[in-house]
Amino acid sequence: MASVLSRMHRAWWIVAITFLTLVSAAAFRSTTGVMLLPLETEFGWSRSLTSGAAALNLLVYGFTAPFAATLIERFSMRRVVSAALALVATGLYLTTLMTQSWQLVLLWGIFVGFGTGCLALVFGAAVANRWFVKRRGLVTGLFSAGYATGSMIFLPLLSFMIAGSGWRSASLIIAACSAVLAPVVFIFLRDRPSDIGLLPYGAAQEVDLGPAAPATARGAIEVLLTAMRHPAFLVLAFTFFVCGWSTNGLIGTHFIPAAHDHGMPVSTAASLLAIVGIFDLIGTIGSGYLTDKVSSVWLLVFFYGMRGLALLTIPVVLGPDVNPPLIFFIVFYGLDWIATVPPTVQLCREYFGLARSGVVYGWLFAFHMLGAAIAATFAGWIRETNGDYEVAWYVAAVLCFIAMASLFLLRKIPTLAQSEQTRLVAH
Repeated sequence: MASVLSRMHRAWWIVAITFLTLVSAAAFRSTTGVMLLPLETEFGWSRSLTSGAAALNLLVYGFTAPFAATLIERFSMRRVVSAALALVATGLYLTTLMTQSWQLVLLWGIFVGFGTGCLALVFGAAVANRWFVKRRGLVTGLFSAGYATGSMIFLPLLSFMIAGSGWRSASLIIAACSAVLAPVVFIFLRDRPSDIGLLPYGAAQEVDLGPAAPATARGAIEVLLTAMRHPAFLVLAFTFFVCGWSTNGLIGTHFIPAAHDHGMPVSTAASLLAIVGIFDLIGTIGSGYLTDKVSSVWLLVFFYGMRGLALLTIPVVLGPDVNPPLIFFIVFYGLDWIATVPPTVQLCREYFGLARSGVVYGWLFAFHMLGAAIAATFAGWIRETNGDYEVAWYVAAVLCFIAMASLFLLRKIPTLAQSEQTRLVAH
């Protein structure tokens, strides 16, 4: 065993540290979904207010992502990631002292939102791009699975902790975990293989990544303006917007309250989301494996189509008890939960180039979380207006079908490099 470990490329140790950080960060951010009901009960806050705070969390989380790539380029990966973990710990600790609704908005929205935004999948994509030549799709799938699984796998534990010791105890424990992880990341994480005299995994010589990611906020915005002129970005931004709407914003934020509306205990609903996380681990790693072998466009067509069909069944399968149709939905939806990420990252590389792809994906992730934020607010409003979530499920399903159809446009769109080459030949 010792000899195997000694022969293992250091890149896989970096994968392990990154995976742990992504799982933990997602778990920190997912506390919002399981704490809506306890906070409403204690403080008398409305669903619109708590949903609004959750929506701001998602929005700040998402729009931090493209600038996280800039921060990583300017200040180093380990400094940014460890500082973000410290910020999350501070935000979660301070929530235990709050007494006013504006404090919830500030701490959930700004502190935890910005901190976890720096720990989002842009961080994982940067690790995959820098440390791997081979197996990039698989590694991206591992990171995506860690992010999605972490956001749900701890929900049953959190719900039991809240039921037994209160939501403050749960927040303190999560804050402590974040505080402990920060120095571990700072000590062991490294930015590039060259920092320790190694080549990326699968490389026989130094790899030219092209120009570095922009090291200023202005540079990140310029990448967005350049990418927005390319039709592929518009398609990917819309489809990822729908991905965020139909996962983090709708199911991630409102599944537990919706199940509770049907008479299901909160702990049971949280356990079902944990099962979604377990099957997502399988589905997203499988998606990463297939991304190395199959057209990413066809993978996304399949994933969005299947997700739309699954969402149509929610009003029928939800009830006070766990039944076979509900279990089928949980397993099916879990396999598809965030399987869209590896092929989306791959399409960023194909259409915008390896060096630029991290920032481009950061902007796509911002649209992902914009969709999530709007969905969280919209579903909360629908619940207060109609007394149930039925319209919210159907709207999400229709958006998934539109996203599926829009992907057929990508097959006729040239890459950014091809477009630039065509313009040079024309001149």
